[in-house]
Amino acid sequence: MCNEEIIDHYLQSMREAYQELMPGKVGRCMISEENWIDRGSLTCGEEAGVKVRTGDICWMDYGQAYLNEMGYQHFGLVVAIIMHKALVIPLTSNTSAYARAYDPVDNPCGNRCLMRIGLVEGLRKNSTLYLNDMKFLNTARMFDVRAHLDPQDALFLEVKDRLRGMLALTGIL
Repeated sequence: MCNEEIIDHYLQSMREAYQELMPGKVGRCMISEENWIDRGSLTCGEEAGVKVRTGDICWMDYGQAYLNEMGYQHFGLVVAIIMHKALVIPLTSNTSAYARAYDPVDNPCGNRCLMRIGLVEGLRKNSTLYLNDMKFLNTARMFDVRAHLDPQDALFLEVKDRLRGMLALTGIL
C-alpha cells in the first residue's frame, strides 16, 4: 500500500469508529488527536510554556485509551520528573470513584487502587487518584498547573507510600 492508500484507509476507519462512539467521547478523541498534532514533536512542556515540578496537579492529555485505562483530558499528579518525563497519577473528581476508594477509617474495604486526596486548594471538588494507572509521560502533554501538593507534605508522602505498597504487592519492589 502506498502512503495515500494508508491515509485513506485510516481516515475511513476513524470515520466509522467515531460514528459508533458516544458523542461526548468523539470530542475528547479529536481533541487528543489535535493536541498530538500540535505538541507531539515537543521534547518537554517547557517548549510549550508549561514548567512542571514534582507535586503539581496538571490538566493534561493522556491520549487515546484502551478499556480500563485513563485517557483523553484529565488531571494528574506529578510524582517525579526524570529526563523531561513525569511519573503521573491520574485523578478524577468523580463522586463514584471517591465513594469506592479505600480509606482506613471511612471505607476500609474500599478499592486500594483508588486513593482519596480530598479537596486540594486550586481544585473545585474532592478528588481520587487512580494509583494503578500511573505512567511516565512527556511533560508536553501538560497544559496547565492547577494545584500543587508540597512533596514534603504528609498527603504527598502518603501517596508515595501507597504507591510503594502497591508495587510491593506486584513483586516489583
